[in-house]
Amino acid sequence: MRKDIEVPKVEGVYVAVVNEYNDVYKTQDWNAYIINDKEVDLDMVLIVTSGYSENKTTSVFRKKLDKLPKKSYAKIELIQEDLFALNNTFKVSFFEGNTMFDKTYLFRKNTINLKALQSIPLMDVKGVLVK
Repeated sequence: MRKDIEVPKVEGVYVAVVNEYNDVYKTQDWNAYIINDKEVDLDMVLIVTSGYSENKTTSVFRKKLDKLPKKSYAKIELIQEDLFALNNTFKVSFFEGNTMFDKTYLFRKNTINLKALQSIPLMDVKGVLVK
């Protein structure tokens, strides 16, 4: 029975953590974004984030986006630098047409840092990207 279940592969959807200036508080903040680099809109995007290590676990954060237009991005959350010492997961589920997609993006501990910055698609900024 399990072999009959088709699990579609997620492509063109990424999660990035970007270091950017906050005009309101005059600080450098790390923010997580979801990026839709596809040519189609994504519907009912659900994102569940958490952090963990061998002896620590963060609370679970949930975010819902009714629609993420094609070739666009949306902010998920602010991430405190203390959490970079943990593995940070972003479980993303969405509909593309009538098909549901699901993928877990993992930022391994200590991989979010200024030395790991790279160009982020669609955003014209540098950050840490998981495909």
